[in-house]
Amino acid sequence: MGCTVGFPEIQDTFGGDAQDTQSRIWDSDYTLWKDDPAEITNRLGWLNVPAEMMDVVPDLEQFAAEVAGRGITNVVLLGMGGSSLGPEVLRQAIGNASGYPELTVLDSTVPAAIVSVRDRIDPAKTLFLVSSKSGGTIEPLSLYRYFRNEVADAVGAGNAGSHFAAVTDPGTPLQALGEAAGFARVFLANPDIGGRYSVLSHFGMVPAALMGVDIRRLLESALAMRESISPGADPAESTAWSFAANMVSALRAGRDKLTIATGSTLPGFGLWAEQLLAESTGKEGKGVIPIATEPLLGSDAYGPDRIFVGPDRVAGAFESLIAAGHPAHTDGISDPYDLGMLFLGWEFATAVTGVELKINPFDQPDVQAAKDATDAVLADYARDGSLAPLESASSLPELLSQAREGDYLAIMPFAAETDESTRAFNKLRRRVMGKYRIATTLGYGPRFLHSTGQLHKGGPNSILAFQVTTGHPVDLDVPEAPYSFGTLVDAQANGDFQALQSAGRRAARLHVDGDLVAAIDALAQAI
Repeated sequence: MGCTVGFPEIQDTFGGDAQDTQSRIWDSDYTLWKDDPAEITNRLGWLNVPAEMMDVVPDLEQFAAEVAGRGITNVVLLGMGGSSLGPEVLRQAIGNASGYPELTVLDSTVPAAIVSVRDRIDPAKTLFLVSSKSGGTIEPLSLYRYFRNEVADAVGAGNAGSHFAAVTDPGTPLQALGEAAGFARVFLANPDIGGRYSVLSHFGMVPAALMGVDIRRLLESALAMRESISPGADPAESTAWSFAANMVSALRAGRDKLTIATGSTLPGFGLWAEQLLAESTGKEGKGVIPIATEPLLGSDAYGPDRIFVGPDRVAGAFESLIAAGHPAHTDGISDPYDLGMLFLGWEFATAVTGVELKINPFDQPDVQAAKDATDAVLADYARDGSLAPLESASSLPELLSQAREGDYLAIMPFAAETDESTRAFNKLRRRVMGKYRIATTLGYGPRFLHSTGQLHKGGPNSILAFQVTTGHPVDLDVPEAPYSFGTLVDAQANGDFQALQSAGRRAARLHVDGDLVAAIDALAQAI
């Protein structure tokens, strides 16, 4: 399954080390990556989780049937990063089965995004799934408090708890909250798995089961991949090793922009893969830079820093790129249920790439910087009653004037994600690609803080960071907090911009009080 063009063989890339590396990964040999076992030996549970989850399939299916039997028409997942991106892929690629609730993933604190979800659902017929590995993430807990009030207004405070469930690690504040607040269920996940490697655990399988996905079939796909990377298996026969060899050989050749073109075959997969690669490898000034959801243009729009990846159905679109000398890898995926295989294979390949880069692919040392900066901004707001203005920032034209070969433009709007806004940002991306021949990424805030944010601050300093903020014509209070959702998202934007500046990144900022789409269209037109 799958093919590659423009890459050496696995043996040529890894020599005789592949088999040894494979065995050492299964033996939890942390010295493959670092001399310190911290956040390595307790982060390898993803290797065994497909088999573990097969044992709980009947329980998850029964819970899903009970929820559907209650007349629940919507499931709203409140989560960020690793808790939300895997379920979003499954929602887009497979969707809900007949008779099962529709899944909505809410991973934004932008008031307009919250209002959009609120207006589409009936709280009396909705189950809210609060999903957080640490159990203390500010976004899902703030959203929980808001929707708890909405549900209480609809069904009464005494019945509200049954409209909530949780997925978290054992012993977290969320477990205690769920048990005390009368949640319908509190699912405890394997704690030896980091968030971005957790899609095949409870964090992905609970929401999948709730929308009627055949999770047994999905896990069987993952188990087939697990067999191909198990000790004793031949790396030359493994698509995971093939992908790892392609990433590593591309990095050695200076091609660090892994461009993911999924088309209509695997919608949403790029968002999940983007977090996996960016947060796992983007540190210590190194990293694979995943380019997801970028418009696919002609070969003259790309520099010599690209590698292209996609399922078989987009392979035809790669022909001109291959002819121009760009290497390409296709996964051979046509059935959405092969996502189980793809998830585990990409996780394994990412871990192997971490060996090559000599980094820890399971920690996220620079994510905390933005969180700390946000906390400081909120503390100032609590004291002063307003957000302090940021120091003046350059404009997008000034930022792009600094572009050089190998750079990439990261567009980071702290705004509600809509089809119209995405079309406008993609128009801007096409203009930038055509004029400057650099890669472009698009990540809506605050979601990307839990995804590509690690790469932005800790990866190669080839980023041109362009932050876009908006006004909030409609705002919502965060229950039990001294600030609104609008203030929270503005504080997150300010905190991230400060973290980028502290990391020495080239950054520009645009604030739009009016029509966001018109403002971005004007920027694109100017280019």
